[in-house]
Amino acid sequence: MAITSRVDLSQSQIDALSALVSGRVSVNESVLDSHGRDESAFPPVRPSAVVMAHSTEEVSKVLAYCNAEKIPVVAFGVGSSLEGHVLPLFGGISLDISEMDKILQISPDDLTVRVQAGVKRMALNKKLSSDGLFFSVDPGADATIGGMTSTGASGTTTVRYGSMRENVLKLTAVLADGTVMEVGRETRKLSAGYDLTRLIVGSEGTLAVVTEITLRVFGIPEKMAAAVCRFKSLEDGVQAAIAIVRSGVAIARCEFLDAQSIKNVNAHDGISLQEAPTLLFEFHGSPRGVEEDAQVVQEITSEFGGTDFEWTAEEGERRKLWQARHNAYWAGIAAHPGKRGISTDAAVPLSKLADAVAVSEKILSASGFPFSILGHVADGNFHTFIITDPKNPNELEEIRKITHEMTSAIIAMGGTCTGEHGIGAGKIDSLLEEAGSASVDIMKLIKKALDPNGILNPGKIFH
Repeated sequence: MAITSRVDLSQSQIDALSALVSGRVSVNESVLDSHGRDESAFPPVRPSAVVMAHSTEEVSKVLAYCNAEKIPVVAFGVGSSLEGHVLPLFGGISLDISEMDKILQISPDDLTVRVQAGVKRMALNKKLSSDGLFFSVDPGADATIGGMTSTGASGTTTVRYGSMRENVLKLTAVLADGTVMEVGRETRKLSAGYDLTRLIVGSEGTLAVVTEITLRVFGIPEKMAAAVCRFKSLEDGVQAAIAIVRSGVAIARCEFLDAQSIKNVNAHDGISLQEAPTLLFEFHGSPRGVEEDAQVVQEITSEFGGTDFEWTAEEGERRKLWQARHNAYWAGIAAHPGKRGISTDAAVPLSKLADAVAVSEKILSASGFPFSILGHVADGNFHTFIITDPKNPNELEEIRKITHEMTSAIIAMGGTCTGEHGIGAGKIDSLLEEAGSASVDIMKLIKKALDPNGILNPGKIFH
């Protein structure tokens, strides 16, 4: 069964939900507004009510009630997703788990940490640092761990440390009918039965609501250094990144920004990087190892026309450089006051990366929309950032056609329509094109088995 029309709650339903969570239910307009949008360009959609959960038990009770009443439920953390994941397209409730923010257990000897789903990434790393540890997945936004788990997030450090799929060891999740399940183990190896952990990770809140997560963490490297290098063209920079990965250098980050992205971050962050296609690197290891890695990378980049190679182990300069990279999204918006940005991502096999970036640049240049290109090129994942005028809603449809043209070309190269943002509400057709009807039908069967009434985040991943 699928929910096909908006569901608004009656007062008796609101009262019943309020009784389950000690009165933490809101229908205040500003609260509804804040839970009816994310960082995507999709129009806002208000939920009928916002329910604040403080425990797995409360989530279980709320879901059991909503399942019986056939009320749609969309889990909400901080709303930083880019594909409309948290929009309550069919009304119902926004289930806010942001106050489930306890760090439950740090196990330094096991290199693991167990957290509630509402814990934010930066707060987690601040706490871990006192034990000489850090959580590696860095999507840029200060997202909740539950949201990152649900979207299968990755980011700038994936090339060295992996994405959420590699770093979630165990989780507690609540199914649509209120059933609480624990999947995975706190072990580095697991060969027992179906991999339900990976099924939930990246399912975008359509199969279960994640409430607790056990993560793999790492020791803070003895030394970290950053480097920057400029190129004459996008293609030269991408080819250099591919060569660096193939060389076996253990880079921790390798990011590409086009000239427009550099111009935007210069203005936004008050820095003065040369406005040219640029690669940013980060190296982790011993002081000598970091220096040797930087030297090897400098030699490789020079073979592809890389110039003005600079590297630094000074902590303040390193942080400043990477903060500018993380601000690229906001810098793009700030460069166009009153406008909105549509950020979309794709990933291809490394051998096809230069072609994929070139095709995307050609399509975007022909569109007439302001754009920039950047991304995590060392793992084949890149982003396009397109500016749209919210006062002209027709532009959204034009941009949707453009992004579909790009993703179709990338799928034809053996790539994927999304490496880390997820499908959400924006790439449903692209998933079908990429995976094929047989695979999508299997996904629908899994969805029906776990959520027969279709209450969990309806309208996402597939129709």
